[in-house]
Amino acid sequence: MTHTALAQAVNERSHEEFDALVNRYYHQAYNTAYRLTGNHADAEDLLQEAFLRAYRFFDRYDRSMPFINWFNRILTNLYIDEYRRRGRLRTLSLDESYETEDGEEAPAFDLPDLSPSPMELALQKELEDAIQEGLSLLSPEFRVAVVLADIEGHSYEEIAEMMNTSVGTVRSRIHRGRKQLRNLIMKHHPNLFERGDLK
Repeated sequence: MTHTALAQAVNERSHEEFDALVNRYYHQAYNTAYRLTGNHADAEDLLQEAFLRAYRFFDRYDRSMPFINWFNRILTNLYIDEYRRRGRLRTLSLDESYETEDGEEAPAFDLPDLSPSPMELALQKELEDAIQEGLSLLSPEFRVAVVLADIEGHSYEEIAEMMNTSVGTVRSRIHRGRKQLRNLIMKHHPNLFERGDLK
């Protein structure tokens, strides 16, 4: 096998491996992007840019590290860079709607829940909206730390590696982010605490 043919075979294997990893982790990565950006359009843009960057640097991926951790580091760095570049990422009002391809109006934060009771659906949506609204008001560093810990379930060590900082800084950001998030939700949605949905 010639050097060129060998290089091509290696590239094809890497491409197949990358495609398999993207398929495996797409939904988890999308959820993280959505929680960071607060809306579907920005989440898709962020995710596409992160996958392009991950593909470009896939030869640097250490196979001993979980792919999603490596990818989340790229994703969160892109998010923070974009936030700093634009001053503040565009966010949508919870009341704002968008137009579908069919020309119909749809709510911007349509977070479906499969629970059977319409009342439970309404209460769950109110809680999801309140959390997303609170997350959108946090600084990017706090938002990333809280999303990675409380929504994605990463350890402090994994988050420190993804955010390229110390475990102590991660602990501080998570603690302060959770406290700010709780205060924001309590201020804007006190009924969630009165009802016992949040403590």
